[in-house]
Amino acid sequence: MKKIWLNLIIFVAVLVVGAFFVFLYARSPKVIEEPIPSAQVYSSPKPTPTPKVSPQKPELITDVGSIYSEINLAVPFTVQAPHANWEDPYAEFCEEASILMAASYIKGWDIPNPDFADQKLLEIKAFEEKVFGYYKDTTAAETALVLKEFYGLEERVQLMANPTEEDIKKALAERRVVIIPAAGRQLGNPYFQTPGPLYHMLVIKGYTKQGNFITNDPGTKRGADFIYAPDVIMNAIHDWNGGDVENGIKVIIIVG
Repeated sequence: MKKIWLNLIIFVAVLVVGAFFVFLYARSPKVIEEPIPSAQVYSSPKPTPTPKVSPQKPELITDVGSIYSEINLAVPFTVQAPHANWEDPYAEFCEEASILMAASYIKGWDIPNPDFADQKLLEIKAFEEKVFGYYKDTTAAETALVLKEFYGLEERVQLMANPTEEDIKKALAERRVVIIPAAGRQLGNPYFQTPGPLYHMLVIKGYTKQGNFITNDPGTKRGADFIYAPDVIMNAIHDWNGGDVENGIKVIIIVG
């Protein structure tokens, strides 16, 4: 009898432990894997010529994102800690890395190696400290200012409040990249150090045929072409808001 009870207890314990691990697996973030379209380089927007005679009013295209079933912009990647040193300041360099990637895409530059990336990130940091008096946790507006003034992209940087998924895909279809500030822990990236960053920034560089966003996420060395579901991105978008990130406004930076 004792042996039967012992076997029963062991059996129940195994079931409980197994169910626990199944529960954890079901709740753990998954990496989305799907084909990535060929990368496209930046081309400066050209003004549309106005015809001298317009016999009839042309139909307005409001859903630019639908022109392409998929798109992937040729944005060079760098992790925010190029030499895998995740101490400060590199632990705080997601904004600087996003700035460098977006500016490099617009200007047609490469990010050839970790030494180059490290130098550029420190240069951006020095500019921020000179202008703002700090470099950590720059807001979307401050990040946009760095792109405008440090990289001379005054005419090519736009802030958009309360964006929709379609707004982001429209910008991408126009070959413009999108930088988002985010509540980092809502992104659920399995490669982040637990529990993930309170505040984060990344570059959206395209979308797949399935509608998922292709990103360059500087928060992990595996961040090149990292795919996020659109609902994850849209829910996570929040500005710094003095550290109360989850209540920060929803705003994006469109560059191009």
